[in-house]
Amino acid sequence: MDNVKVSVILPVFNEQDYISATLDSIINQDFTDFEVIIIDDGSTDNTLKVIEEKFHNCPIPHKIIHQENNGVSSARNKGISLACGEYIVFVDGDDYILTNHLSQLYNEGYDFSLTQMVKKEGEEIKNPHYYDFDEINAKDFIKLELEMKIPFNFVQLSYKTDIVKKHNLQFREDVNYGEDTDFALRALCYGDSVKIGNEITYYYIQHEESLSNTSKLNRFDYISVLEDLATFFKKQNQNDLTELVNSSRIPKAIFGNMNYFFYHNYDYDEVIKKMKDLDLFRKLSYFKGDKKFSLKIKLFLLNPKLYYIMWRKFKNSI
Repeated sequence: MDNVKVSVILPVFNEQDYISATLDSIINQDFTDFEVIIIDDGSTDNTLKVIEEKFHNCPIPHKIIHQENNGVSSARNKGISLACGEYIVFVDGDDYILTNHLSQLYNEGYDFSLTQMVKKEGEEIKNPHYYDFDEINAKDFIKLELEMKIPFNFVQLSYKTDIVKKHNLQFREDVNYGEDTDFALRALCYGDSVKIGNEITYYYIQHEESLSNTSKLNRFDYISVLEDLATFFKKQNQNDLTELVNSSRIPKAIFGNMNYFFYHNYDYDEVIKKMKDLDLFRKLSYFKGDKKFSLKIKLFLLNPKLYYIMWRKFKNSI
């Protein structure tokens, strides 16, 4: 398995209903020089059996690892440690990729490549964001993400393995939200070039049982991840990125998650108490940027209860 071009890392946990389709989408790639590293993170259903049957007599180089349940970050980190490819690509166990996904993501001479992802819920497919350029400096890409000018998911990228391993980049295992974006932005900070493709090749599947009603208020813990990221950028002498985290990404993450909780009928007093406990009101006030968004924040900070009442009445119109 040495010297393959791409390592596909696939963490799985109790995916017996979906994993067969995911594996078929990987096996049927029009790109030939790749390996598949599957980390079963302590599944208690038939996931591992389905995987083993699927790869029985399969000529594609593969590793199937079974470990005790330690979480998806642990599984991905295990996959990174075993990767032999020039580039690393991540796929989740209930998603699927089109046959040209790897061929679109393998671009020699670039540190990263990006392809388009769409979210699919039932028969509804959300349109992706299309770019008007075919390559971009990695730092400029980071800025676009921190300003939330682009929708972005870490699975859209291929990562040069040398960058990941040289800098010992791993997914944080101590948090439940944002560890994937954190990994991607840290990796991008060490690279130079991103190849951009506008072809849709990745389908992110939202299943009914995995939707937002399972969320908890600890989504706000993502703020501490962003604060650590700001510190990381500062240590890399990227003070402009640190400023963007503090003045744009953190306030938007706070406000976005707050409205998320309101939308899903979380108790107002519980949300506000959590925000006060985490000092999020002060951090919201640091926002700099879009005047319309700035006005929303000011209205909320002026009278949170009134904002909540008006938001419930008019939803996303304010």
